[in-house]
Amino acid sequence: MLKNGILNPHILSLISRVRHTNTLVIADRGFPFWPQIETVDIALVDDVPRVLEVLRALRGNFTVGKAWMAEEFRAVNTQATQQAYAEALGGVTTTFEPHVDFKKRVPHAIGLIRTGDTTQYGNLILESA
Repeated sequence: MLKNGILNPHILSLISRVRHTNTLVIADRGFPFWPQIETVDIALVDDVPRVLEVLRALRGNFTVGKAWMAEEFRAVNTQATQQAYAEALGGVTTTFEPHVDFKKRVPHAIGLIRTGDTTQYGNLILESA
């Protein structure tokens, strides 16, 4: 029986298949469903869990080389929210691009973890180092 770290077997299975330069999406509750990629839905209620909580949990088992976010994130969120994301990404180079371009990257991901997050444009695409 697992006692610490990520306990969710579906997330463990998903991240075990991510290899060098593969990508993984962590998305909010309203993110579209992509039938061509595996989705692990852990949304419970609004903001449980949040994208940043999932990111922090993954960082112990997943080496992030690059990240992508929608540029709209910076326009609609407070400095405090932006700083929280920057801290959770811990110096990872993050590219901000139009949300429509961000979504074009999604089908190429190994999988998607859907959260209950309500942060506008708070979705992440993480590339494994």
